[in-house]
Amino acid sequence: MSFSRREFLTTAVVGSLSLGLRGQETNEQSSRTAANPAGKRPTIITAHNGYNYIDEAFNMLRGGADTLDAALRVVRGPEDDPHDDSVGLGGLPNEDGVVELDACCMHGPTRRAGSVGGVRNIKNVSLVAKAVMEHSGHVMLVGEGAERFAVAQGFPREDLLTEHSRKVWLLYKETHSDWWGPGLADPNWKKRFEAPPRVGEWQLRMQRMDVVAAEIGIPPEMRRDAIHKVLFPPTGTIHCSALNEKGEISGCTTTSGLAWKVPGRVGDSPIIGAGCYSDPDVGSAGATGSGEENIKVVGAHTIIENMRHGMSPLEAGTDALKRIAHAYDNDLDRLRFMDMTYYVLRKDGAWAGVSLWEGYGADRKPHTIVVHDGIKRAVKTVNLFPGFSQDWPPTPGSY
Repeated sequence: MSFSRREFLTTAVVGSLSLGLRGQETNEQSSRTAANPAGKRPTIITAHNGYNYIDEAFNMLRGGADTLDAALRVVRGPEDDPHDDSVGLGGLPNEDGVVELDACCMHGPTRRAGSVGGVRNIKNVSLVAKAVMEHSGHVMLVGEGAERFAVAQGFPREDLLTEHSRKVWLLYKETHSDWWGPGLADPNWKKRFEAPPRVGEWQLRMQRMDVVAAEIGIPPEMRRDAIHKVLFPPTGTIHCSALNEKGEISGCTTTSGLAWKVPGRVGDSPIIGAGCYSDPDVGSAGATGSGEENIKVVGAHTIIENMRHGMSPLEAGTDALKRIAHAYDNDLDRLRFMDMTYYVLRKDGAWAGVSLWEGYGADRKPHTIVVHDGIKRAVKTVNLFPGFSQDWPPTPGSY
């Protein structure tokens, strides 16, 4: 008996996380580390995967470089890294096995913006977004047109699917598609899809996925992570905002989007006002997390407008999170299956990092942002809810 993707997810049982959902209280200790009301210039803030690249960007700012160029230096690092499967080269593909990338940028000094969505075969879409800003009369290009524009601007076409990301995609197809993997004529078909007994069902299914992963060629030390990514499609993004000594500010966001997404899906990252927004009179903000939810509250723009009307970076970011929660009537049973982190930088150098939850995943990783204002450091965000977000889609026993 074979199991379809839906049946697999319906019958999978995992231990639920202890979320400690006790209400909407701000963690005061986090507040002291993940928000700086004093302000200092120059300052750069970014997501955790920008940690290794922020030093060079900060030195660029001190040497007089443009703020957008400094921010782009940070996000280009993960775009170029084949081992970072959240952006650029090696990003996890859509359900057809094709990597589609999104990005946007805003240049505060000239009040310009550029954006691209659903781009294939071009690695550095953050730079393509800048090219749209500088070399076209448009703000946003998508799909095939964006790819042709990039090639015309001198960006090389290349295969963005690395061998590892291809194998993880194959694991997804062979264990979650009704028509990939061995059919009825294969003598080994039961090895992968035979219905397990009720007792130990989850463990047995994981063992069967491990068998498929081994046959595909995924190394033993990478199989657990690959299986988790198949079962719970990850999002992946990096944002960076950069402020120089003169108070000039810019921001950019780039992503490979949601793994195994429907081809053509575009999240919040290339949406100006959602994934990124910079205003030279106020500051810059960006987001990583549940893109669909951020689009609905236009998070980055909301944060900038909040600061324009007198809110601190911490207050402005927290208000945007509360709007996401309000859309679900603060129903924590649903909210725990989503997450959001906002990166907020005011033009005087004050900054904050806020998140819907303390952290994420079965490993309970804390949400952090990276800050450089002369001292590079990763700091924990200020969370709206105590506890940890849970992977989507939900499985029996997790709600």
